[in-house]
Amino acid sequence: MGILKSIGEFLVGKDPDIFDEKGNVSHKLPKKKWEAWHNRTKTDPQNNWRNHTGISGANKKKTN
Repeated sequence: MGILKSIGEFLVGKDPDIFDEKGNVSHKLPKKKWEAWHNRTKTDPQNNWRNHTGISGANKKKTN
């Protein structure tokens, strides 16, 4: 049965491995790694998404 599963995954694609039983996104990373990521986003203003307003375009030249 393993060969049929492999062929099926090759033809159709594998199910994503990031969802839990309830269908929510759940990356399987160690708790220590999540805490390090969360602390980095809170303490470093460069990594804090709340400080960013998005990409601004190039300044327009004024013509008189």
